[in-house]
Amino acid sequence: MQHETLKEFPEDFLWGASTSAYQAEGAWNEDGKGLSVIDVGNHPEDVSDFKVASDHYHNYKEDVALMAEMGLKTYRFSIAWTRIIPDGDGEVNQKGIEFYDNLIDELLKYDIEPLVTMYHFDLPLALQKKGGWSNRETVEAFVNYAEILFDNYGDRVKYWLTINEQNVMIMHGDALGLLEDESDNIKAELYQQNHHMLLAQAKTFNLCHQKLPEAKIGPAPSIAAVYPASSKPEDVLAADNYSAIRNWLYLDAAVFGRYNEIAWTYMEKNNCTPEIEEGDMQILKDGNPDFIAFNYYNTLAVEADFAKEDKESNFSGDQKTVDNQPGFYRRHENEFLEQTEFGWEIDPVGFRTTMRRIYSRYQLPLIVTENGLGAYDELEADDTINDDYRIDFLRKHIKQAQLAISDGVELFGYCPWSAIDLVSTHQGINKRYGFIYVNRDEFDLKDLRRIKKKSFNWYKNLIKTNGKEL
Repeated sequence: MQHETLKEFPEDFLWGASTSAYQAEGAWNEDGKGLSVIDVGNHPEDVSDFKVASDHYHNYKEDVALMAEMGLKTYRFSIAWTRIIPDGDGEVNQKGIEFYDNLIDELLKYDIEPLVTMYHFDLPLALQKKGGWSNRETVEAFVNYAEILFDNYGDRVKYWLTINEQNVMIMHGDALGLLEDESDNIKAELYQQNHHMLLAQAKTFNLCHQKLPEAKIGPAPSIAAVYPASSKPEDVLAADNYSAIRNWLYLDAAVFGRYNEIAWTYMEKNNCTPEIEEGDMQILKDGNPDFIAFNYYNTLAVEADFAKEDKESNFSGDQKTVDNQPGFYRRHENEFLEQTEFGWEIDPVGFRTTMRRIYSRYQLPLIVTENGLGAYDELEADDTINDDYRIDFLRKHIKQAQLAISDGVELFGYCPWSAIDLVSTHQGINKRYGFIYVNRDEFDLKDLRRIKKKSFNWYKNLIKTNGKEL
């Protein structure tokens, strides 16, 4: 679809940027914070851990002032469950409550809308030792945690996100500390965890609507359009399979309150269907989100693998841990796309396609909560960071967002990853995403000075013109 003239971004469009608690805050054991699975998880020896990260915990006022200078309308951040309830389901830590109180007040001082993620990978370790998400009691622990957040911050927070990238946690649970070594059937355990997360999310949707009738709440999965490797019908079918397993399983349950039938068949064939108790499906049906938040970095391509051949895919990108599923799909490298320094395929047009597919399927307002370019930024002698490659990446994606709006998609916000440099989950601080440079290396904290990148001023002007000057 081509447009002679494009619709403008809405006047109240939420231009923002994102971070997560464990990747930015640091202060991993200060002021009563408990341990999370991230704090004790397996970590590559050649990259930084998360103990200090960007030290946002001690520098939030400076960081928020820089966000205000950039003109952000919203800041998407996560709350560390273990800062609020150190063991996940016990006593509330008042120091943790105070930190986010202060952060939210600081944002509102500059008219920056807080966009709060309740859970971003960092499950309390104490809950994991009790079985984590495999234990149904974690559902109630999460709902209790959510209620504490609503009670303390609901007077100031209008937008809530439940669980960041639930689908990524299920696809990569071993990499995020959510699995125990003694699991007999890893897939079965993960899809049971997924069911419990879906219940927790649906109950939290309901609780939010009951306690905060003016607030809005939604899920925040990672969604990506899936392409067939060719026009071969079997490849098209494989792409449909992967879309269901990777994308629609999570959003169908969140929005429609039911399991996607293709994904359910996949679970049946892999002997990993979850145990569903009486009343569970009604809980899912009763949980209605107000919008869909989603993270987007790239698209995915697959080819048919219906013969269950023991054959490797041609895929060699950064996401090598994405497994092929014999009988359903096999990952395929898209030769039409460029890649980042870290092997992520770059597909701005796929961003538009992804938004169109989500909106067409669910008819709910959308907000982008992650989209960005990880790169080796260079701090030059005059304290400049010329990240023109990031500007180019974001410009192309934002242009496609405007095209999606012109197509009829109801998009109300865009929060690229990330507001400031932070520690990438598996590749450390040197894989930088931020508009603001944090002066540290993997193992040398230096002075943690904040330095505006070239992209900072570009994004500032883009926000000032409401997307007119890309």
